Amino acid sequence: MQRKALLGTKLGMSQLWDEQGYVIPVTLVDVSTNVVTDIKTSEKNGYDAIQIGYGSIKPGKVTKPLAGHFERAGVTPRRHLVEYKTPDASEYQLGQELAPDTFEEGAVVDVIGTTKGKGFAGTIKRWGFRSYRRTHGSHKNERRPGSVGACATPSRVFRGKRMAGRMGSDRQTIQNLKVVEVNAEKGFIAIKGALPGSKGSLVLIRSAVKGA
Repeated sequence: MQRKALLGTKLGMSQLWDEQGYVIPVTLVDVSTNVVTDIKTSEKNGYDAIQIGYGSIKPGKVTKPLAGHFERAGVTPRRHLVEYKTPDASEYQLGQELAPDTFEEGAVVDVIGTTKGKGFAGTIKRWGFRSYRRTHGSHKNERRPGSVGACATPSRVFRGKRMAGRMGSDRQTIQNLKVVEVNAEKGFIAIKGALPGSKGSLVLIRSAVKGA
């Protein structure tokens, strides 16, 4: 099975209309500068995969090994690199540009991104705990998590207990999203629904693993 992937920048959300006049919420992703920077084959590397680069960066900001890597591929330096496995890796060429129409309209894709960071959060915001009553003599108990374990047995807090802590900035994959529009002229793809991350964050669009 042929597998495709593109790196892109989340531009934000918009809306389109289908033939019946219903509104479709979409997220626009800029995928205009994807190129093939390396090719892995079973004969040489033991597996089939391609490496793609995305985003421009000044040549002076890359290390000498990376500069040589890009020079061998015949492309200008790229800010982001990602590798993904595909059985047809031998059909690609070094320096080949991957246009937005790599995915056709109606294709089903998975999108991988990093969620928004929320900082240190309490149990109500982080895990959805219910707050305590705010009347009848309760004193500063409204947002406390409650008991986290018994004192004598087991005399400790179990690993994985849902407590306050850092929230967000996690790698998240949303599966089986539909490509609604592909604009090769302006270099973006419109994907139905919301995608993880904030505006300007990096996302990876790949062929759906589980299908529709």
